[in-house]
Formats: sequence, C-alpha cells, structure tokens
Amino acid sequence: MTDYQQLDAWIDAHFDEEVRFLQELIRVPTDTPPGNNAPHAERTAELLQGFGFEAEKFPVPAEEVRAYGLESITNLIVRRRYGEGRTIALNAHGDVVPPGEGWTHDPYGGEIEDGKLYGRAAAVSKSDFASFTFAVRALESLGAPLKGAVELHFTYDEEFGGEMGPGWLLRNGLTRPDLMIAAGFSYEVVTAHNGCLQMEVTVHGKMAHAAIPDTGVDALQGAVQILNALYAQNTLYQQVTSGVAGIKHPYLNVGRIEGGTNTNVVPGKVMFKLDRRMIPEENPVEVEATIRKVIADAAAQRPGITVDIKRLLLANSMKPLAGNRPLVEALQKHGGELFGQPIPAMGTPLYTDVRLYGEAGIPGVIYGAGPRTVLESHAKRADERLDLDDLRRATKVVARTLRDLLA
Repeated sequence: MTDYQQLDAWIDAHFDEEVRFLQELIRVPTDTPPGNNAPHAERTAELLQGFGFEAEKFPVPAEEVRAYGLESITNLIVRRRYGEGRTIALNAHGDVVPPGEGWTHDPYGGEIEDGKLYGRAAAVSKSDFASFTFAVRALESLGAPLKGAVELHFTYDEEFGGEMGPGWLLRNGLTRPDLMIAAGFSYEVVTAHNGCLQMEVTVHGKMAHAAIPDTGVDALQGAVQILNALYAQNTLYQQVTSGVAGIKHPYLNVGRIEGGTNTNVVPGKVMFKLDRRMIPEENPVEVEATIRKVIADAAAQRPGITVDIKRLLLANSMKPLAGNRPLVEALQKHGGELFGQPIPAMGTPLYTDVRLYGEAGIPGVIYGAGPRTVLESHAKRADERLDLDDLRRATKVVARTLRDLLA
C-alpha cells in the first residue's frame, strides 16, 4: 500500500477508539463562563498518556485568570519531534459556551444517533482534539523517516478571545511553530476571518419612584436611544463589502442587556454588551472610535444621561500570510480526494484565536472535522452535533497533510 493508504487504513482500524476519546472529552464540561477548565485539561492529559503522548501542562496563574473573568485555565502542549525541520502546530480549543436550553440529547452525554455524535463542543472544537491526535498517531504508525516536528496545542480561552490560550503560550515563549492548523470544518480551508470588537456600555440615569417619574432620569430610555442608533449602523454596514470570499460585510449585535431594580422604580442604570464584527479591510481603531461617537451622540439627546464604555475585546482579523501555501495546497488536494469535491480556500465571518499565531508571524489555516456551515453543526445552539463520517475523513486529510509536509 502507499503511505496514504496505510494512513487511511490505520484510521479506519482505530476509528471506534477515536470516537470514544471524543466522547470522553465531551463528558467533562467546559462551560465558559464560568470557565473552570483546568479539570478538562487534566482529563485530556490523562487520556493522551494512554496513547503514549506526554502532555506538558501550563497552568495560567490564578490571579491572571481571575482578572480575566474566568476560574481556571491549564493549556497543554504535546511535542513530537522526528528530526531536523519545520514544526507544525495543531491547535484546538476546549472551552465552550454554556449549553443553553432546547436540547433533545444530553449536552455532556456524547450520544450517537444516525451516525452523528451529539454534545456541546462535538463540532467546535473538541472534535479536533480527536482528529489532530489520531492524525498524529496515524502518521507515527507508518514508521517512516520524517523531518521536523508536530505539536498539539490544546487551549482553553477561545470563547474569551484567546489571550490566555494561544496568546499566553506565545507571549511566554513556550512555543514557536513554523506553520499551524487550527480547528475548523472539513469542506473548506479558511485563510482569513473577521475581527471582533466587544464593548460593555453602562447607561446612567437617576432612580425614582414610578409614581413620580419626573423626579428621575430613565436610564432605559437612554439605552433605547443608544441602541436604536447602534442598530441603525447595520443598514450602513450592508453597503460595505469585503473582497474576501466567504465574508460579506460588517455587522453589530447586542447580545446581553440588564438593568433596573424593580417594576415600580425608574431604572437608574442599564448595561448592555455589544459585538461588532469587522471585515479584514477595516481598521479596528477607526471602528472603535466610530462606535464610541455613535453612542456619545445618541446619549447627548437625552438630558441627564451619562455613559461609561469599556472595551472587553479587540480581536484583529486573520489575514493570510504568504507562507501558508504548503498547508493550503496539501489540505485542498487530500480534502478533494477524500470528500469527493473541491475544497475552496476562503474566509469566514467568525473570529478565532488563530489570529494570534498570525500576529506572531506564524502562517496558519483553519481546517478540521465539521460540516459545511456553522448553522449545520448547531454550534453555540442546542443539539450541537458532528457527522462521524466528517470526523473520519478529516482525520485522514490532516494525517496525509502532515505526511506531505514532514516526509
């Protein structure tokens, strides 16, 4: 058999084991917030040890984690060196948003039905803990001479922006790969993605008894004025288009709002959090300045209203680096053969922590186990699921790609 056939055969022979590994990972919750993710790292390291993979554990100092708004983070690196040559990192994140309501399957059960595995992070991105681990195991099963190294980076801060995950590992000099592949979906190679600005806006008025509302200043009415102005921006954003395939235009979302004390009290304070997605062509500094001006101008129309604005996250967009071509070409070649259709290189409206590798000058792409669209995977919704055929084929694609780049 050819090397490719041997890799495929090994993955087929061990696929039930790969699925069990993923089920075990899903069964340890990593809801972020609250972000108590060190226990999952410990369990992952234990399971990897069973494969003969020694995971280096890098706990982020507790005071840094708490200041960041989370409870515990331990990032993992598995280093597999085969000889002189380039190092390829494979990164997946274990933190996930809480499951929310509406599930018909246990979000932490790892249940299988009709060829699909259900559970929070089944698709994004504990699935690629499995695909990347078993791709490396398959590669090593060849017993062939290889050049370079592979590193598995399993991190726990993508949902909050990545600064305590890949960002922390890179800042502290704990890794410096030459190329990297990050968790993604199987039917496209992502080379660019949106940036993201998240802000917390607190609108201050003056509390008063609802029977004498004129003695107060209604913070909620002030917030409505500001929200209407912000939502009006979405109409303008539709006129701004990106030149990156797969990315359309900027947009703004308000995902959380709270305030007031009781139904019979004029609310004195209302807080909301906004998310502004930025296309790769936009300047983040200009975007933030514009948002702040829109808020200030709207607040000025309500006498007595004051506003505090706090930036929560500024995640730059991911832009392709020239050195990513070997990754793109290998993934497209093997993805096309195994999935029976062209695998385009394109952008995505998501934002991810992969940008942090790019900002460090490390060329990378996003590719892994998953469906054609985020919607299809139910990521961040009830009944998140992964088609096991996609997991099997994506593992083969990654294994073949590693063989090409390290042979």
